Amino acid sequence: VVVENVFHYRQVIPLEMGDNVFGRYVRGTKINKPIETMDPSIDTRHCIIRVQRDKHGELQYILRDAPSNTGTFHMNAILRDRDRIYLSDSDIITIGATTLILRKAGCSDD
Repeated sequence: VVVENVFHYRQVIPLEMGDNVFGRYVRGTKINKPIETMDPSIDTRHCIIRVQRDKHGELQYILRDAPSNTGTFHMNAILRDRDRIYLSDSDIITIGATTLILRKAGCSDD
């Protein structure tokens, strides 16, 4: 995942199998994908991208809200509490005022 916004420098955060929990980095926060940012609208536990294999062995990327106070958006549409969105390469996820861009394994991050 590529993280971009005016609050911080560009970050590339690699995804792992299982739940990748994204949120604003604060010392002591128990998440595995912290974003170093000054963006106050990102919760310390904001959204989750689950990486798993389908029955054909292909990787799947599934987005859900953590839940968060300001919501998680996929391609400018807000996720509801129980929504699970299957992501494609280059999909845009917005949390707070920060943009996450999914880059699937083997794809360029530019």
